[in-house]
Amino acid sequence: MGSCLSVAGAPPDACDDRLWSPTELSDYRIEMRVHRVPGRLFLNGSSQIASLYCKKGCGGINQDAMLVWDNFCSNDGTVLCGVFDGHGPYGHLVAKKLRDSFPLKLMAQWNSSNPDSTYSYRNFFSTSINNDLEPCTIAPTEIATLRQSFITASKIMDRDLRIQNQIDCSSSGSTAVTLLKQGHDLLIANVGDSRAVLATHDRNGSLIAIQLTTDLKPDLPREAERIRICKGRVFALRNEPGIYRLWLPNVDSPGLAMSRSFGDFCLKDFGLVSVPDLSYHRLNHRDQFVVLATDGVWDVLSNEEVVSIVSSSPRSSAARMLVDAAVHAWKTKLPTSKVDDCSVVCLFFNSMSDSKPSTPKQDPSNVVEQ
Repeated sequence: MGSCLSVAGAPPDACDDRLWSPTELSDYRIEMRVHRVPGRLFLNGSSQIASLYCKKGCGGINQDAMLVWDNFCSNDGTVLCGVFDGHGPYGHLVAKKLRDSFPLKLMAQWNSSNPDSTYSYRNFFSTSINNDLEPCTIAPTEIATLRQSFITASKIMDRDLRIQNQIDCSSSGSTAVTLLKQGHDLLIANVGDSRAVLATHDRNGSLIAIQLTTDLKPDLPREAERIRICKGRVFALRNEPGIYRLWLPNVDSPGLAMSRSFGDFCLKDFGLVSVPDLSYHRLNHRDQFVVLATDGVWDVLSNEEVVSIVSSSPRSSAARMLVDAAVHAWKTKLPTSKVDDCSVVCLFFNSMSDSKPSTPKQDPSNVVEQ
């Protein structure tokens, strides 16, 4: 709720080729191609393993983005999914840039022996683009190596946002919670205050919710200490009791309601970081599904409510029904507040059996607006 208070400036014309460096233009063209990869979903719909849905709130443009990529960088059922919550005047552009670019950077790190290689994913496309983008085959990866891949990819992602010309990221950014499932291993990388929650059965057979990530708010003790050391300030406004924000040392701006994000470079010298908080879970027979959602859902629904709604919904429409419940909760619990953008990805751990899934038709040219 209220991710960033101050906004300024006007968005550049992303269609003006004069603003693109050769590297940026090449990256953009690669990101366009990735929309044609089989098994990659980013619009409202469902597949055999997942349901995803996004709905604009009562503000301006929808600043959320989401992704499910089945057979990610492999042919063994590896799945990458994520939700991205933009904020600031160009947050919608940052969120979609993360959705399209971060997986490629993670792929590069995961498959490259050189941890500093940013563009090794070009080899993947150069060999696959003329062969229906058949996914490359990878060997099993140690969890420690994969963790480092997430950290390095995040560092490169933030660096590239800083040096590119298309989006002014000085006071705009995005959260990101991404999950990679390989076999029975789940690795979750969290930057910001979106959340991942696991639904599992306890020993008595009751379905319970287990939060897999920590909401990285500025008043969290370990986050507040880092911000204090870097001379940033953390406090809540009088008319927003309980909503702690990150501020510049001598100016009451920009008022960021999270302690980690991609972009927001005006705060990067004052305690804001883009380093992901990583968590790991080994799946067992009791685990049913995981829900990734932006804070528009978690601001009004508890973990237990979310798990209950998803478990009682048809899988093909579970994400939509959860978003609808969140919107209703905003109107009843917070009637004087504007409904936030809400995005949900539900990833199920066994095959869909309740209905035939609806696979969204995806427009490869539809990058900025959905």
